[in-house]
Amino acid sequence: MSQPNPEVLASVLADAIDPILHRPLGTLGYLKSVNVKRRGTAAVELLIPVPGAPGHALIEEVSGAAQSVKGVRSVRIEHELMSDDQRSELMAGVRGEKRPVGGPGSSTYVVAISSGKGGVGKSSVTTNLAVSLAALGHSVGVLDADVWGYSVPNMLGARGAPVVIADSILPLRAHGVSVISIDYFVPDGQAVVWRGPMLHKALEQFLTDVFWDEPAFLLIDMPPGTGDVAISISQFVPRARVLLVTTPQPTARRVASRAALMADRVDQKLVGVVENMSWFTGDDGKRYHLFGEGGGAALAHESEVDLLVQIPIVTEMRAGADRGEPVSVSAPDSEAAKAFDRLARCLVETRPRIRTHPELRIG
Repeated sequence: MSQPNPEVLASVLADAIDPILHRPLGTLGYLKSVNVKRRGTAAVELLIPVPGAPGHALIEEVSGAAQSVKGVRSVRIEHELMSDDQRSELMAGVRGEKRPVGGPGSSTYVVAISSGKGGVGKSSVTTNLAVSLAALGHSVGVLDADVWGYSVPNMLGARGAPVVIADSILPLRAHGVSVISIDYFVPDGQAVVWRGPMLHKALEQFLTDVFWDEPAFLLIDMPPGTGDVAISISQFVPRARVLLVTTPQPTARRVASRAALMADRVDQKLVGVVENMSWFTGDDGKRYHLFGEGGGAALAHESEVDLLVQIPIVTEMRAGADRGEPVSVSAPDSEAAKAFDRLARCLVETRPRIRTHPELRIG
Protein backbone atom coordinates (compact mmCIF):
# COMPACT_ATOMS: atom_id res chain seq x y z
CA MET A 1 0.00 0.00 0.00
CA SER A 2 1.44 3.38 -1.03
CA GLN A 3 2.31 6.08 1.47
CA PRO A 4 -0.20 8.97 1.87
CA ASN A 5 0.69 12.22 0.13
CA PRO A 6 1.88 14.70 2.82
CA GLU A 7 0.52 17.69 0.89
CA VAL A 8 -2.90 16.08 0.53
CA LEU A 9 -2.92 15.23 4.24
CA ALA A 10 -2.03 18.82 5.20
CA SER A 11 -4.71 20.21 2.87
CA VAL A 12 -7.43 17.91 4.21
CA LEU A 13 -6.60 18.82 7.81
CA ALA A 14 -6.51 22.53 6.99
CA ASP A 15 -10.02 22.27 5.51
CA ALA A 16 -11.47 20.30 8.43
CA ILE A 17 -13.97 22.32 10.47
CA ASP A 18 -13.20 23.09 14.10
CA PRO A 19 -16.19 21.93 16.22
CA ILE A 20 -15.55 24.77 18.68
CA LEU A 21 -15.35 27.87 16.47
CA HIS A 22 -16.81 26.32 13.31
CA ARG A 23 -14.01 27.50 11.05
CA PRO A 24 -11.40 25.65 8.95
CA LEU A 25 -8.49 24.50 11.10
CA GLY A 26 -6.03 26.07 8.69
CA THR A 27 -7.29 29.55 9.55
CA LEU A 28 -7.00 29.12 13.32
CA GLY A 29 -3.34 28.25 13.87
CA TYR A 30 -4.13 24.91 15.55
CA LEU A 31 -1.91 22.79 13.27
CA LYS A 32 1.71 23.06 14.43
CA SER A 33 2.99 20.33 12.12
CA VAL A 34 1.65 17.62 9.82
CA ASN A 35 3.89 14.77 8.70
CA VAL A 36 3.73 11.28 7.26
CA LYS A 37 5.76 8.63 9.07
CA ARG A 38 6.60 5.05 8.18
CA ARG A 39 3.84 2.53 7.48
CA GLY A 40 1.23 5.15 6.65
CA THR A 41 1.18 6.90 10.00
CA ALA A 42 -0.13 10.47 10.00
CA ALA A 43 1.70 12.43 12.69
CA VAL A 44 0.06 15.68 13.81
CA GLU A 45 1.13 18.25 16.37
CA LEU A 46 -1.93 20.15 17.49
CA LEU A 47 -2.74 23.17 19.62
CA ILE A 48 -6.11 23.06 21.37
CA PRO A 49 -7.76 26.20 22.80
CA VAL A 50 -9.61 24.55 25.71
CA PRO A 51 -9.35 21.27 27.62
CA GLY A 52 -12.13 18.81 28.41
CA ALA A 53 -14.88 17.64 26.07
CA PRO A 54 -14.49 20.47 23.48
CA GLY A 55 -10.77 19.79 23.21
CA HIS A 56 -11.41 16.06 22.80
CA ALA A 57 -13.98 16.80 20.08
CA LEU A 58 -11.32 18.78 18.20
CA ILE A 59 -8.82 15.92 18.48
CA GLU A 60 -11.45 13.45 17.21
CA GLU A 61 -12.23 15.74 14.25
CA VAL A 62 -8.54 15.89 13.30
CA SER A 63 -8.16 12.14 13.68
CA GLY A 64 -11.22 11.44 11.53
CA ALA A 65 -10.08 13.86 8.84
CA ALA A 66 -6.62 12.29 8.74
CA GLN A 67 -8.05 8.77 8.48
CA SER A 68 -10.05 9.85 5.42
CA VAL A 69 -6.84 10.43 3.44
CA LYS A 70 -5.87 7.63 1.08
CA GLY A 71 -2.98 5.59 2.41
CA VAL A 72 -3.29 6.63 6.07
CA ARG A 73 -3.34 3.51 8.23
CA SER A 74 -2.92 5.09 11.66
CA VAL A 75 -2.95 8.54 13.23
CA ARG A 76 -0.71 9.83 16.00
CA ILE A 77 -1.73 13.18 17.51
CA GLU A 78 0.34 15.09 20.02
CA HIS A 79 -1.46 18.08 21.50
CA GLU A 80 -0.82 20.90 23.90
CA LEU A 81 -3.05 23.56 25.42
CA MET A 82 -2.83 27.10 24.10
CA SER A 83 -1.39 29.74 26.38
CA ASP A 84 -3.50 32.69 27.53
CA ASP A 85 -1.76 34.93 25.00
CA GLN A 86 -2.42 32.45 22.20
CA ARG A 87 -6.10 32.23 23.14
CA SER A 88 -6.41 36.00 23.19
CA GLU A 89 -4.73 36.23 19.79
CA LEU A 90 -7.04 33.49 18.47
CA MET A 91 -10.23 35.29 19.49
CA ALA A 92 -8.94 38.66 18.32
CA GLY A 93 -8.40 37.14 14.89
CA VAL A 94 -11.78 35.38 14.84
CA ARG A 95 -13.72 38.41 15.98
CA GLY A 96 -11.92 40.57 13.44
CA GLU A 97 -14.16 43.39 12.25
CA LYS A 98 -17.37 41.77 13.40
CA ARG A 99 -19.61 44.20 15.26
CA PRO A 100 -21.57 43.50 18.46
CA VAL A 101 -24.76 41.68 17.52
CA GLY A 102 -27.60 44.11 16.94
CA GLY A 103 -25.33 47.12 17.42
CA PRO A 104 -24.60 49.96 14.96
CA GLY A 105 -23.51 48.57 11.62
CA SER A 106 -24.41 44.99 12.50
CA SER A 107 -26.08 43.02 9.72
CA THR A 108 -27.95 40.78 12.18
CA TYR A 109 -31.74 40.96 12.06
CA VAL A 110 -32.81 40.97 15.73
CA VAL A 111 -36.38 39.88 16.48
CA ALA A 112 -37.85 39.90 19.99
CA ILE A 113 -40.51 37.19 20.38
CA SER A 114 -43.03 38.73 22.80
CA SER A 115 -46.40 37.75 24.19
CA GLY A 116 -47.30 39.94 27.15
CA LYS A 117 -48.31 36.87 29.14
CA GLY A 118 -47.03 33.38 29.77
CA GLY A 119 -48.51 30.10 28.64
CA VAL A 120 -49.07 30.94 24.98
CA GLY A 121 -46.12 28.91 23.67
CA LYS A 122 -43.74 31.80 23.03
CA SER A 123 -40.63 29.71 23.72
CA SER A 124 -41.92 26.95 21.46
CA VAL A 125 -42.43 29.49 18.69
CA THR A 126 -38.93 30.89 19.21
CA THR A 127 -37.26 27.48 19.18
CA ASN A 128 -39.11 26.06 16.19
CA LEU A 129 -38.84 29.27 14.18
CA ALA A 130 -35.06 29.31 14.77
CA VAL A 131 -34.69 25.72 13.51
CA SER A 132 -36.86 26.48 10.46
CA LEU A 133 -34.73 29.51 9.62
CA ALA A 134 -31.58 27.39 9.94
CA ALA A 135 -33.12 24.78 7.63
CA LEU A 136 -33.51 27.52 5.02
CA GLY A 137 -29.74 28.03 5.14
CA HIS A 138 -29.55 31.05 7.45
CA SER A 139 -27.21 31.44 10.44
CA VAL A 140 -29.38 31.80 13.54
CA GLY A 141 -28.85 32.60 17.20
CA VAL A 142 -31.32 32.44 20.08
CA LEU A 143 -30.96 34.52 23.23
CA ASP A 144 -33.15 33.05 25.95
CA ALA A 145 -34.03 36.25 27.83
CA ASP A 146 -36.86 34.62 29.79
CA VAL A 147 -34.67 34.68 32.87
CA TRP A 148 -37.32 33.30 35.21
CA GLY A 149 -38.85 30.68 32.93
CA TYR A 150 -35.89 29.66 30.74
CA SER A 151 -36.74 26.61 28.63
CA VAL A 152 -35.13 27.08 25.21
CA PRO A 153 -31.99 24.94 25.86
CA ASN A 154 -34.11 21.94 26.81
CA MET A 155 -36.52 22.42 23.90
CA LEU A 156 -33.62 22.77 21.47
CA GLY A 157 -31.62 19.90 22.95
CA ALA A 158 -28.64 22.23 23.50
CA ARG A 159 -27.30 20.74 26.70
CA GLY A 160 -23.91 21.18 28.31
CA ALA A 161 -21.89 24.22 29.32
CA PRO A 162 -20.70 27.15 27.18
CA VAL A 163 -17.03 27.23 26.28
CA VAL A 164 -15.07 30.33 27.28
CA ILE A 165 -11.98 31.32 25.26
CA ALA A 166 -10.14 34.40 26.53
CA ASP A 167 -13.03 36.72 27.43
CA SER A 168 -15.46 35.34 24.85
CA ILE A 169 -18.37 33.05 25.71
CA LEU A 170 -19.24 30.64 22.90
CA PRO A 171 -22.92 29.72 22.63
CA LEU A 172 -23.95 26.09 22.43
CA ARG A 173 -25.27 24.75 19.13
CA ALA A 174 -28.04 22.31 18.25
CA HIS A 175 -29.94 21.74 15.00
CA GLY A 176 -27.88 24.48 13.35
CA VAL A 177 -28.86 27.09 15.96
CA SER A 178 -26.59 28.88 18.47
CA VAL A 179 -28.15 29.47 21.88
CA ILE A 180 -27.29 31.16 25.15
CA SER A 181 -29.44 31.13 28.27
CA ILE A 182 -29.29 31.89 31.96
CA ASP A 183 -30.03 28.17 32.30
CA TYR A 184 -26.32 27.50 31.68
CA PHE A 185 -25.24 29.69 34.59
CA VAL A 186 -27.74 28.79 37.34
CA PRO A 187 -27.24 25.61 39.38
CA ASP A 188 -29.97 23.00 39.07
CA GLY A 189 -32.79 23.46 41.53
CA GLN A 190 -32.13 27.16 42.13
CA ALA A 191 -34.42 30.01 41.16
CA VAL A 192 -33.30 33.31 39.65
CA VAL A 193 -34.13 36.03 42.17
CA TRP A 194 -32.35 38.99 40.63
CA ARG A 195 -33.34 42.62 40.71
CA GLY A 196 -33.32 44.93 37.70
CA PRO A 197 -29.62 45.93 37.68
CA MET A 198 -28.45 42.29 37.78
CA LEU A 199 -30.82 41.35 34.96
CA HIS A 200 -29.63 44.35 32.96
CA LYS A 201 -25.98 43.33 33.37
CA ALA A 202 -26.63 39.69 32.47
CA LEU A 203 -28.44 40.65 29.26
CA GLU A 204 -25.66 43.06 28.35
CA GLN A 205 -23.11 40.26 28.70
CA PHE A 206 -25.23 37.94 26.59
CA LEU A 207 -25.16 40.51 23.79
CA THR A 208 -21.57 41.73 24.05
CA ASP A 209 -19.46 38.98 25.66
CA VAL A 210 -21.03 36.09 23.77
CA PHE A 211 -19.37 35.44 20.41
CA TRP A 212 -22.47 35.25 18.22
CA ASP A 213 -20.38 35.51 15.03
CA GLU A 214 -22.84 38.04 13.56
CA PRO A 215 -25.63 35.62 12.55
CA ALA A 216 -28.23 36.54 9.95
CA PHE A 217 -30.95 36.28 12.61
CA LEU A 218 -30.95 36.63 16.39
CA LEU A 219 -34.24 35.66 18.03
CA ILE A 220 -34.78 36.85 21.60
CA ASP A 221 -37.21 34.80 23.67
CA MET A 222 -38.68 37.53 25.85
CA PRO A 223 -40.20 36.97 29.30
CA PRO A 224 -43.88 37.73 29.80
CA GLY A 225 -44.80 41.32 30.59
CA THR A 226 -43.28 44.70 29.92
CA GLY A 227 -40.84 45.03 32.82
CA ASP A 228 -37.09 45.34 33.33
CA VAL A 229 -35.99 42.83 30.70
CA ALA A 230 -38.13 44.36 27.96
CA ILE A 231 -36.82 47.83 28.79
CA SER A 232 -33.19 46.63 28.82
CA ILE A 233 -33.53 44.86 25.46
CA SER A 234 -35.03 48.01 23.91
CA GLN A 235 -31.95 49.94 25.10
CA PHE A 236 -29.34 47.36 24.02
CA VAL A 237 -30.85 46.63 20.58
CA PRO A 238 -33.09 49.60 19.74
CA ARG A 239 -33.38 48.45 16.12
CA ALA A 240 -34.89 45.09 17.12
CA ARG A 241 -38.26 44.20 15.62
CA VAL A 242 -41.05 42.60 17.67
CA LEU A 243 -43.01 39.47 16.76
CA LEU A 244 -46.20 39.08 18.82
CA VAL A 245 -47.39 35.65 19.91
CA THR A 246 -50.94 35.02 21.11
CA THR A 247 -53.53 32.27 21.22
CA PRO A 248 -57.04 32.58 19.77
CA GLN A 249 -58.33 33.28 23.28
CA PRO A 250 -59.58 36.87 23.80
CA THR A 251 -57.77 37.17 27.15
CA ALA A 252 -54.41 36.25 25.61
CA ARG A 253 -55.02 38.71 22.77
CA ARG A 254 -55.79 41.57 25.17
CA VAL A 255 -52.63 40.95 27.20
CA ALA A 256 -50.47 40.56 24.07
CA SER A 257 -51.67 43.98 22.93
CA ARG A 258 -49.74 45.45 25.86
CA ALA A 259 -46.52 44.09 24.37
CA ALA A 260 -47.49 45.89 21.16
CA LEU A 261 -48.00 49.12 23.11
CA MET A 262 -44.59 48.59 24.76
CA ALA A 263 -42.95 48.25 21.34
CA ASP A 264 -44.59 51.48 20.22
CA ARG A 265 -43.40 53.31 23.35
CA VAL A 266 -39.76 52.39 22.66
CA ASP A 267 -39.99 52.89 18.87
CA GLN A 268 -39.61 49.22 17.98
CA LYS A 269 -41.40 48.13 14.82
CA LEU A 270 -43.81 45.20 14.88
CA VAL A 271 -43.10 42.40 12.40
CA GLY A 272 -46.49 40.75 12.70
CA VAL A 273 -48.61 38.37 14.77
CA VAL A 274 -48.35 34.61 15.27
CA GLU A 275 -51.43 32.79 16.55
CA ASN A 276 -50.38 29.64 18.42
CA MET A 277 -52.60 26.70 19.47
CA SER A 278 -55.07 27.70 16.78
CA TRP A 279 -56.79 24.31 16.48
CA PHE A 280 -56.40 20.58 16.92
CA THR A 281 -57.09 18.24 14.02
CA GLY A 282 -58.80 15.07 15.23
CA ASP A 283 -58.57 11.59 13.77
CA ASP A 284 -61.79 12.41 11.93
CA GLY A 285 -60.00 15.18 10.02
CA LYS A 286 -62.08 17.88 11.69
CA ARG A 287 -60.51 20.97 13.25
CA TYR A 288 -61.39 21.60 16.87
CA HIS A 289 -60.80 25.16 18.09
CA LEU A 290 -60.01 24.39 21.73
CA PHE A 291 -59.10 27.98 22.63
CA GLY A 292 -61.70 29.75 20.54
CA GLU A 293 -61.16 31.63 17.32
CA GLY A 294 -60.14 35.06 16.09
CA GLY A 295 -57.64 36.23 18.70
CA GLY A 296 -54.70 36.42 16.31
CA ALA A 297 -56.66 38.21 13.59
CA ALA A 298 -58.05 40.70 16.12
CA LEU A 299 -54.60 41.46 17.56
CA ALA A 300 -53.15 41.91 14.07
CA HIS A 301 -55.97 44.26 13.10
CA GLU A 302 -55.66 46.49 16.15
CA SER A 303 -51.84 46.49 15.88
CA GLU A 304 -52.03 47.31 12.14
CA VAL A 305 -49.80 44.39 11.12
CA ASP A 306 -50.35 41.06 9.38
CA LEU A 307 -51.35 37.77 10.97
CA LEU A 308 -48.36 35.86 9.63
CA VAL A 309 -49.35 32.30 10.49
CA GLN A 310 -51.64 30.14 12.61
CA ILE A 311 -49.92 27.22 14.33
CA PRO A 312 -52.05 24.19 15.21
CA ILE A 313 -51.75 21.98 18.27
CA VAL A 314 -49.70 18.91 17.43
CA THR A 315 -48.93 16.25 20.03
CA GLU A 316 -45.46 15.64 18.62
CA MET A 317 -44.60 19.31 19.13
CA ARG A 318 -45.05 18.90 22.88
CA ALA A 319 -43.35 15.51 23.03
CA GLY A 320 -40.47 16.68 20.85
CA ALA A 321 -39.87 19.70 23.07
CA ASP A 322 -39.43 17.40 26.07
CA ARG A 323 -36.84 15.38 24.12
CA GLY A 324 -35.03 18.39 22.67
CA GLU A 325 -36.31 17.68 19.15
CA PRO A 326 -38.10 20.61 17.44
CA VAL A 327 -41.17 19.64 15.45
CA SER A 328 -39.49 20.16 12.07
CA VAL A 329 -37.06 17.42 13.16
CA SER A 330 -39.43 15.07 14.99
CA ALA A 331 -42.45 15.49 12.69
CA PRO A 332 -41.34 17.31 9.51
CA ASP A 333 -44.58 16.54 7.63
CA SER A 334 -46.88 17.76 10.39
CA GLU A 335 -49.17 20.79 10.16
CA ALA A 336 -47.05 22.57 12.76
CA ALA A 337 -43.74 21.99 10.95
CA LYS A 338 -45.21 23.36 7.73
CA ALA A 339 -46.57 26.38 9.61
CA PHE A 340 -43.15 27.18 11.03
CA ASP A 341 -41.62 26.87 7.58
CA ARG A 342 -44.12 29.47 6.33
CA LEU A 343 -43.36 31.70 9.31
CA ALA A 344 -39.61 31.46 8.65
CA ARG A 345 -40.13 32.48 5.03
CA CYS A 346 -42.31 35.40 6.14
CA LEU A 347 -39.58 36.57 8.51
CA VAL A 348 -36.96 36.37 5.77
CA GLU A 349 -39.16 38.59 3.60
CA THR A 350 -39.40 41.23 6.35
CA ARG A 351 -35.64 41.41 6.86
CA PRO A 352 -34.48 45.02 6.31
CA ARG A 353 -32.08 45.70 3.48
CA ILE A 354 -28.55 46.30 4.74
CA ARG A 355 -26.68 49.06 2.95
CA THR A 356 -23.13 47.97 2.20
CA HIS A 357 -21.94 51.60 2.50
CA PRO A 358 -23.99 53.16 5.34
CA GLU A 359 -21.84 56.29 5.20
CA LEU A 360 -23.31 57.22 1.82
CA ARG A 361 -26.40 59.39 1.70
CA ILE A 362 -28.71 60.17 -1.19
CA GLY A 363 -30.09 63.69 -1.54
